[in-house]
Amino acid sequence: SEAFMTKANRRRLAWGGALGLGVVFLASFFAVQPEDVDTAQGFWSFYSADSLALFYKQIALLTTAIVLVMSVDYTRILRRYTTGEDTSTAGLGEFFFLPVFTCAGLMWMASATDLISVFVSLELVTMSFYVLVSYMRRNVGSLEAGVKYLILGALSTGFFVYGITWLFGLTGETNLQAIGAFLKDADSEMAVPLLFAFALMIAGLGFKIGAVPFQIWIPDVYQGAPTPVTAFLSVASKAAGFVVLLRVTAPFLEAPVVRGKVILLLTAIAAATLIYGNLAAIPQTNFKRLLAYSSISHAGFLVMGIACMPADTREIMPATAVSFYLGTYLLMTLLCFLILTLVRSHLDGEDLETFDGLGQRSPFLAFAMLIGVVSLAGVPLTAGFFGKFFIFHLAVQEGRFLLLAIAALGAAAGFYYYLKVVRSMYWNPPSNQSAVPVPFVAKAIISALVAAVLFFGVYPAPILNLLG
Repeated sequence: SEAFMTKANRRRLAWGGALGLGVVFLASFFAVQPEDVDTAQGFWSFYSADSLALFYKQIALLTTAIVLVMSVDYTRILRRYTTGEDTSTAGLGEFFFLPVFTCAGLMWMASATDLISVFVSLELVTMSFYVLVSYMRRNVGSLEAGVKYLILGALSTGFFVYGITWLFGLTGETNLQAIGAFLKDADSEMAVPLLFAFALMIAGLGFKIGAVPFQIWIPDVYQGAPTPVTAFLSVASKAAGFVVLLRVTAPFLEAPVVRGKVILLLTAIAAATLIYGNLAAIPQTNFKRLLAYSSISHAGFLVMGIACMPADTREIMPATAVSFYLGTYLLMTLLCFLILTLVRSHLDGEDLETFDGLGQRSPFLAFAMLIGVVSLAGVPLTAGFFGKFFIFHLAVQEGRFLLLAIAALGAAAGFYYYLKVVRSMYWNPPSNQSAVPVPFVAKAIISALVAAVLFFGVYPAPILNLLG
């Protein structure tokens, strides 16, 4: 894009990309799922077009479009730490274009049913993020975040590929459906090598979703990366990681020989993630780091849903509960990050004290942030409440009361650190009298996200219907 637009305003790329992705997002609701396809041969042996895949594609499309709009509002900060100029947008073309490539990888991940296609799409996404995270080359924090993400990302990829290799050696298959059929008849002698393969793949995927003990990169990368990229990592990358985790885990949870130990491993990861994420978020004073640890805690709730996979069909299945949670998490997290982007661009700060008195200076943004954080906390009549409710419902069904108690304590801790933001906005005196201007498009998106958070907090059926 830089080579062919030497004098043009690169922000046109962002607007064009957001518009195109918005059109595709709307068109996705009219997509017709193929029927009577042979999933063992040809194209359909490594690609799925079911309702779950379509839902995660819609998450990727909507997130990428909103991130591009956020990037336009973030241009002033980008210029400062890239070109050093106040008016030129030269050198920013790739920042507006790379999210579209990332979106393509995310959409392929949503439909991948073969471990090879999962790996290829995963690498497309990860390599794009390597560039985006470290894009502000004059900012030490951004460069440090990029290096940490690169090193730990390469390490997690190695674990994942080794797990694929080990599983292929045991089963002779890379197709997840064929692997599932093999595991159902596996004998007890294969239990240990199968668990080793599963543990290796969990190590790789645990990095992508930010689960303990693979979360060490999240706080520094979230704080150092450009704010729109942090939002992208927090929502779209996590959603894609979980759809892969759902597909990879399903064959092991259906195999009698390893099911119990796989559930025990997932339960331990969920408990550790919930405890670490919530306790580490409590003392945070930087809003991006708070959202980083919050992201870890939400990963704990989501892994908890997968760990509660029932042995038989119940009222709501883990895939539906996890997907609903991610759909609502998209709305409230993007809402918070969009407001944070505007505040960062105009008040030049990310600490909680930057939000002091925002209720007086910018009532619209303060109210929208209020809705976002109370929904993240899980307050009733917001979308976040139903997300946690479905996960807790699964835990009750399966009798995982110790995990349920840990999750309840984590949710209680969440009320404390999320409401610190509310205290800053409405109780603390203004740190300055500067109002935060809100462009028309950003205001329209914020209003739509607030309405969606409140609507789905009362009537969650539309999201559930999308999941089939």
